[in-house]
Amino acid sequence: MLPTVAIVGRPNVGKSTLFNRLAGERRAITEATSGVTRDRHYTKAEWSGYEYNLIDTGGVVSGSHDIFERAIKEQAEIAIDEADVILFVADVASGLHPLDSEVAQMLRKSGKPVFLLANKADNEKREPLAASEFYPLGLGEPIPISAINGRGVADFLDELLKKFPPKEEKGDEPEPLKLAIVGKPNVGKSSYLNALLGQDRAIVTPIAGTTRDTLHSDYSYYGQKITLIDTAGLRRKKYISDSIELYSTIRTMKAIEECDVALVMLDATQGMENQDAKIVNEVVDARKGAVIVVNKWDAVEKDTMTSVNFEKQLRETFRTLDYIPIVFISALTHLRHTKPIEIALKVNADRKKRITTNELNGVLLEEISKTPPPGVRGHDLRINYITQVNTEPPVFAFFSNFPEEIPSAYKRFLERALRNHFGFEGVTVSFVFRKK
Repeated sequence: MLPTVAIVGRPNVGKSTLFNRLAGERRAITEATSGVTRDRHYTKAEWSGYEYNLIDTGGVVSGSHDIFERAIKEQAEIAIDEADVILFVADVASGLHPLDSEVAQMLRKSGKPVFLLANKADNEKREPLAASEFYPLGLGEPIPISAINGRGVADFLDELLKKFPPKEEKGDEPEPLKLAIVGKPNVGKSSYLNALLGQDRAIVTPIAGTTRDTLHSDYSYYGQKITLIDTAGLRRKKYISDSIELYSTIRTMKAIEECDVALVMLDATQGMENQDAKIVNEVVDARKGAVIVVNKWDAVEKDTMTSVNFEKQLRETFRTLDYIPIVFISALTHLRHTKPIEIALKVNADRKKRITTNELNGVLLEEISKTPPPGVRGHDLRINYITQVNTEPPVFAFFSNFPEEIPSAYKRFLERALRNHFGFEGVTVSFVFRKK
């Protein structure tokens, strides 16, 4: 198991900037605004060939009655409990703050190894301030660094590695399924994540937009390793009110690009809306696997036909996306809450599936002979040969005498025939037409 390192401190001392530098990319949102980071934010980081888990946390505020600030403190406490080593970030530029002393007291109680990082020591003049300001915290010698320009970070990381156990040799383990949970704000994405993990991994409030960053969590389903990616809600562009929400939207789109399969979550009490359809189309355009998850099913008055009628409405909305499976759940009551995982695993297997050329031609050429392509501009269109040229996502090549003239309606017929015989539920397939 990889060692875990947590970054903690009061608000706006540069924790997320340090997280991004150690991660090697801009994974956490950074703004000159207190409270931007709310949830624990995980990634894998590496230094000198040694991998470790890295956790960013929100700024700790003591004695606050604000719902977010209290939840942020709880999340930081959980991260401290999970960590093997803690990075306590203080701010040389603003000096010692009463909150620094409170955080230090919390860390001393944890009994975990702590590195006291005096951040924003951007030049030599600020370095002496680190010892004079923060040594009284009783957490050892302060280490001056600059997360923004990297000053002192490499030397600190060399010392960090000394706290880790000897490196284990890696086995040839398969990559975990990357599963993104996407949807509009406040449809229950974070509640669903917490239901799966059996703990409050993400902050949940009735306020839309609580989740801003994407969150990566390890999960196991009957031995199958899965990386769950919780995301910020995707709003319509005209409702994106500040740069933080814009960054959240960008990260959600990046999560879609990163994942293998997306669980597109809808709110059963609101039904299908245009923004839901746009999110589904974003997943399809990215050529990812998709499962539509209708959450809050416990809050809907039902009879024997409710789910049938609801699904019929969705299918009418997504006429060309009838291959996407639909499942009804409740994150609150845990009703069928693992069913989307079961379906997503099957969808992912189909994304990797390869059909032999003999199978494709034996089945699809017979369908084509029964329903040949229509003539176009006097041309007798023929499809002579089919082969699969790629997986993840699947791509099929059709060889024809006039490939550019195959009508769109006939391409849809070919896709239906392919799915009828070979499945690919929830999988976006691509066709290319080439000259024979």
